[in-house]
Amino acid sequence: MSRTDTVHAGVDLAWGQRARTGVAVVSAEGALLASASVHTDAEIAGFLEPYAAELATVAVDAPLIVTNPTGRRPCEREIGAAFGRYGAGAHPANTSNPLFDPPRGATLADRLGWSIDPAHIGRPGTAVCLEVYPHPAMVGLFGLPYTIPYKGKRGRDLASLKVAYEVLLDAMERHLPELDLGSSERWKALRATAAGALRKVELERIEDEVDAIVCAHLAWLWSTRPGALQVYGDVETGYIVAPPPPDHPAVRRAAAHEARAPGQ
Repeated sequence: MSRTDTVHAGVDLAWGQRARTGVAVVSAEGALLASASVHTDAEIAGFLEPYAAELATVAVDAPLIVTNPTGRRPCEREIGAAFGRYGAGAHPANTSNPLFDPPRGATLADRLGWSIDPAHIGRPGTAVCLEVYPHPAMVGLFGLPYTIPYKGKRGRDLASLKVAYEVLLDAMERHLPELDLGSSERWKALRATAAGALRKVELERIEDEVDAIVCAHLAWLWSTRPGALQVYGDVETGYIVAPPPPDHPAVRRAAAHEARAPGQ
């Protein structure tokens, strides 16, 4: 099968099947082909089914390997050491949480026949599934001084979230040109939702899909640009794939309008 037949996917996976999950697929050249929000594992499989024969790499924003009964995984400590000062530390995962015993991501990968070993070379028919985390990826790829506050957390009002989304979506268009977002009708719809939102819930409905598009780009990077990403942790205790540790200055609690990457 030729490289032009290959696709890569991103999944912003909710810990449970009632919450919203984002899914996205990009071409061999990295262009966004499709994205959506779903809920169940069956819906994820259904979205990916048209691409299953060509799928080589899947990047999942959710734990895949969790063996520690308490505390943090070593990979989460490593991510914190590299990206914590930028506000991009990882949430702890351990088996005391029944949602991680086993992790939904591992169950999904097993169902769909994906290897979760990052040493596996993903190819159509034998895809590799990687754990990723969009926040450190954005810090590394966009050169952010601090994470963009686009998540709908308590205390963030609609106006500040809309500014944050503008910063985020502009940064994705500028720094991830391979996605060819300007040619995607779905991307145009996401941008229109972000700009025209009248309630925070409207932004929350697109959050996971936007993250999934970032995850799909990470899957493409892993497959096509060796060295752009590295493994933190290991396959025995859990790992996260992210850019190399950044060396640009961190600015704590940067406001959304100050969190623009250099050159924006």
